[in-house]
Amino acid sequence: MSKTTRATQMLSKAGVAFSVHAYDYDPNAERVGLQAAEALGEDPGRVLKTLMAEVDGKPVCCVVPSDREVSMKKLAAAFGGKSAAMMKPADAERLTGYHVGGISPFGQKKLVPTAIEEAALAEAQVYINGGQRGLQVRLAPRDAQSALKAIAAPLIA
Repeated sequence: MSKTTRATQMLSKAGVAFSVHAYDYDPNAERVGLQAAEALGEDPGRVLKTLMAEVDGKPVCCVVPSDREVSMKKLAAAFGGKSAAMMKPADAERLTGYHVGGISPFGQKKLVPTAIEEAALAEAQVYINGGQRGLQVRLAPRDAQSALKAIAAPLIA
Protein backbone atom coordinates (compact mmCIF):
# COMPACT_ATOMS: atom_id res chain seq x y z
CA MET A 1 0.00 0.00 0.00
CA SER A 2 1.32 3.39 -0.94
CA LYS A 3 1.36 5.97 1.81
CA THR A 4 1.52 8.78 -0.75
CA THR A 5 -1.84 9.70 -2.23
CA ARG A 6 -3.40 12.83 -3.69
CA ALA A 7 -4.73 13.46 -0.17
CA THR A 8 -1.33 13.29 1.55
CA GLN A 9 0.25 15.34 -1.23
CA MET A 10 -2.39 18.05 -0.81
CA LEU A 11 -1.85 18.15 2.97
CA SER A 12 1.94 18.33 2.57
CA LYS A 13 1.64 21.11 0.00
CA ALA A 14 -0.67 23.02 2.39
CA GLY A 15 1.93 22.69 5.17
CA VAL A 16 -0.40 20.68 7.42
CA ALA A 17 1.17 18.48 10.10
CA PHE A 18 -0.22 14.94 9.87
CA SER A 19 0.75 11.31 10.35
CA VAL A 20 -0.27 8.37 8.19
CA HIS A 21 -1.86 5.23 9.67
CA ALA A 22 -2.50 2.05 7.69
CA TYR A 23 -4.94 -0.61 8.85
CA ASP A 24 -6.47 -3.80 7.47
CA TYR A 25 -9.46 -2.63 5.44
CA ASP A 26 -12.41 -5.03 5.52
CA PRO A 27 -14.40 -4.70 2.27
CA ASN A 28 -17.26 -6.63 3.89
CA ALA A 29 -17.60 -4.34 6.90
CA GLU A 30 -21.13 -3.05 7.39
CA ARG A 31 -19.83 0.40 8.34
CA VAL A 32 -16.38 1.26 7.01
CA GLY A 33 -15.72 4.12 9.46
CA LEU A 34 -16.48 1.98 12.49
CA GLN A 35 -14.30 -0.80 11.15
CA ALA A 36 -11.45 1.70 10.69
CA ALA A 37 -11.87 2.97 14.27
CA GLU A 38 -11.79 -0.57 15.62
CA ALA A 39 -8.74 -1.53 13.52
CA LEU A 40 -6.91 1.61 14.72
CA GLY A 41 -7.97 1.11 18.35
CA GLU A 42 -9.53 4.58 18.36
CA ASP A 43 -12.78 6.05 19.64
CA PRO A 44 -15.21 6.14 16.68
CA GLY A 45 -15.97 9.78 17.50
CA ARG A 46 -12.38 10.68 16.55
CA VAL A 47 -12.39 8.68 13.30
CA LEU A 48 -14.26 10.84 10.82
CA LYS A 49 -15.98 9.56 7.70
CA THR A 50 -16.15 11.44 4.43
CA LEU A 51 -19.54 11.49 2.75
CA MET A 52 -20.46 12.89 -0.63
CA ALA A 53 -23.92 14.35 -0.97
CA GLU A 54 -25.95 16.78 -3.01
CA VAL A 55 -27.66 19.88 -1.69
CA ASP A 56 -30.31 21.19 -4.07
CA GLY A 57 -28.67 19.04 -6.77
CA LYS A 58 -25.13 20.44 -6.27
CA PRO A 59 -22.28 18.26 -4.94
CA VAL A 60 -20.97 18.78 -1.41
CA CYS A 61 -18.66 16.92 0.93
CA CYS A 62 -19.27 16.41 4.64
CA VAL A 63 -16.96 15.05 7.31
CA VAL A 64 -18.58 13.58 10.43
CA PRO A 65 -17.74 11.15 13.26
CA SER A 66 -17.92 7.55 12.03
CA ASP A 67 -20.35 6.52 14.77
CA ARG A 68 -22.95 9.15 13.85
CA GLU A 69 -25.44 9.68 11.03
CA VAL A 70 -25.78 12.85 8.97
CA SER A 71 -29.04 14.75 9.22
CA MET A 72 -30.04 15.63 5.65
CA LYS A 73 -32.03 18.58 6.99
CA LYS A 74 -28.99 19.96 8.87
CA LEU A 75 -26.72 19.29 5.90
CA ALA A 76 -29.01 21.24 3.57
CA ALA A 77 -29.22 24.09 6.11
CA ALA A 78 -25.41 24.20 6.48
CA PHE A 79 -25.11 25.02 2.77
CA GLY A 80 -28.15 27.29 2.65
CA GLY A 81 -30.18 24.75 0.69
CA LYS A 82 -33.64 23.27 0.89
CA SER A 83 -32.92 19.56 0.49
CA ALA A 84 -30.02 17.13 0.66
CA ALA A 85 -29.47 13.55 -0.42
CA MET A 86 -26.54 11.16 -0.43
CA MET A 87 -24.68 10.96 -3.73
CA LYS A 88 -24.75 7.66 -5.62
CA PRO A 89 -21.48 5.74 -5.05
CA ALA A 90 -20.55 5.76 -8.76
CA ASP A 91 -21.08 9.53 -8.91
CA ALA A 92 -19.00 10.04 -5.76
CA GLU A 93 -16.15 7.99 -7.23
CA ARG A 94 -16.26 9.86 -10.55
CA LEU A 95 -16.34 13.28 -8.85
CA THR A 96 -13.62 12.62 -6.26
CA GLY A 97 -11.33 10.25 -8.13
CA TYR A 98 -11.35 7.94 -5.10
CA HIS A 99 -13.01 4.56 -4.54
CA VAL A 100 -15.83 4.23 -2.01
CA GLY A 101 -14.21 3.19 1.28
CA GLY A 102 -11.21 5.33 0.37
CA ILE A 103 -12.83 8.70 -0.30
CA SER A 104 -10.89 11.52 1.32
CA PRO A 105 -11.99 15.14 1.51
CA PHE A 106 -8.39 16.07 0.67
CA GLY A 107 -7.11 16.09 -2.91
CA GLN A 108 -10.41 15.36 -4.65
CA LYS A 109 -10.42 15.74 -8.43
CA LYS A 110 -13.05 18.48 -8.25
CA LEU A 111 -13.16 20.97 -5.40
CA VAL A 112 -16.61 21.03 -3.82
CA PRO A 113 -17.96 22.92 -0.80
CA THR A 114 -17.15 21.01 2.38
CA ALA A 115 -18.59 20.99 5.89
CA ILE A 116 -17.11 19.41 8.99
CA GLU A 117 -19.18 18.46 12.04
CA GLU A 118 -18.59 21.24 14.56
CA ALA A 119 -18.38 18.79 17.50
CA ALA A 120 -15.31 17.17 15.88
CA LEU A 121 -13.42 20.46 16.23
CA ALA A 122 -13.31 19.93 20.01
CA GLU A 123 -10.98 16.93 19.56
CA ALA A 124 -7.21 17.44 19.75
CA GLN A 125 -6.59 15.00 16.89
CA VAL A 126 -8.88 13.18 14.45
CA TYR A 127 -8.45 10.54 11.77
CA ILE A 128 -9.72 11.18 8.24
CA ASN A 129 -9.40 8.94 5.20
CA GLY A 130 -6.05 9.41 3.50
CA GLY A 131 -7.20 8.70 -0.05
CA GLN A 132 -7.27 4.93 -0.24
CA ARG A 133 -8.90 2.02 1.51
CA GLY A 134 -7.03 1.12 4.69
CA LEU A 135 -5.25 4.48 5.04
CA GLN A 136 -6.07 7.26 7.52
CA VAL A 137 -4.33 10.54 8.26
CA ARG A 138 -4.21 11.83 11.83
CA LEU A 139 -4.27 15.60 12.25
CA ALA A 140 -5.75 18.47 14.21
CA PRO A 141 -9.36 18.97 13.10
CA ARG A 142 -8.90 22.75 12.78
CA ASP A 143 -5.98 22.10 10.40
CA ALA A 144 -8.27 19.86 8.35
CA GLN A 145 -10.95 22.55 8.34
CA SER A 146 -8.44 25.17 7.23
CA ALA A 147 -6.91 23.01 4.48
CA LEU A 148 -10.37 22.22 3.13
CA LYS A 149 -11.71 25.75 3.58
CA ALA A 150 -14.61 23.90 5.21
CA ILE A 151 -17.45 25.39 7.15
CA ALA A 152 -18.11 24.04 10.64
CA ALA A 153 -21.75 23.18 11.25
CA PRO A 154 -23.99 20.88 13.26
CA LEU A 155 -24.49 18.04 10.78
CA ILE A 156 -25.36 14.96 12.82
CA ALA A 157 -28.82 13.66 13.58
